[in-house]
Amino acid sequence: MTDVVRAPAIAFPAAASRADIGSPWRRAFAYALLLAVTFVLLYPLLWMVASSLRPDSEIFHSTSLIPQAPTFDAYRRGWNGLSVGFSQLFLNSLLISVLVVAGNLLSCAMAAYAFTRLRFRGRGFWFAMMLGTLMLPQHAVLIPQYIMFLKLGWVNTILPLTIPKFLAVDAFFVFLMVQFFRGIPRELDEAAVMDGCGPLRIFLKVILPLSTPVLATAAVFSFIWTWDDFFAPLIYLNDIEKYTAQLGLRTFVDSAGQSDWGALFAMSTLTVLPIFILFLMFQRLLIEGIATTGMKR
Repeated sequence: MTDVVRAPAIAFPAAASRADIGSPWRRAFAYALLLAVTFVLLYPLLWMVASSLRPDSEIFHSTSLIPQAPTFDAYRRGWNGLSVGFSQLFLNSLLISVLVVAGNLLSCAMAAYAFTRLRFRGRGFWFAMMLGTLMLPQHAVLIPQYIMFLKLGWVNTILPLTIPKFLAVDAFFVFLMVQFFRGIPRELDEAAVMDGCGPLRIFLKVILPLSTPVLATAAVFSFIWTWDDFFAPLIYLNDIEKYTAQLGLRTFVDSAGQSDWGALFAMSTLTVLPIFILFLMFQRLLIEGIATTGMKR
């Protein structure tokens, strides 16, 4: 038999030892750097929470995150300090946000399904027109929209803030869902057609059940953007009992008189809580929806 000649194993002990020694230090440095950046980013939020527990005389005289004499008086003043309870403003924001989420999910999903699965004349043109609205500033159409809603008698109601969302006006979410729907195999549609399903049943029974990540992503972003919106409610809402929580926060700051900073920080802390809780609840689906959009699965 012919002897098999094996090449001697080549080891690099010095390089391996340096890598083994350096790797933990590099990880420790990376973690320390991430913690430092995280602290810098979170410091304003933590300072706001700490300031909501301080007396007004100490708010702007300390940068510490630990109140010396914690008090909840600012929360009491903020919750009951307006002519209407702050709970009413919370309910107004919640109602508008829920309606916007429902409108965006329903209308944008249907529009995205039409662009990806249905064939109709001018589909490419209308898709390009839809994408073109992403480059149109909101302020450019503000006056025509206001005049239209004024003639409809919708000013000082929540209708201008909610009804347009049922007409797929948010092109970003339409595009997001289009990219996701394109990754769903068309063989599933063909199998559903063989079982006697029409376009509507395919949309309800095939597309939507497979689109949970992107729907959750659209829902979370819709809720956050609507909950944090200050400009649109400021334009269309006039009566304080119809204000959202963001407009209510503005009432604590008076440029010509005394501002209640403690109540402002207290109510701002409570206003942040729904978004924080929502993100924790849907964090996995949110990350999955962003990561898989536009990628073939």
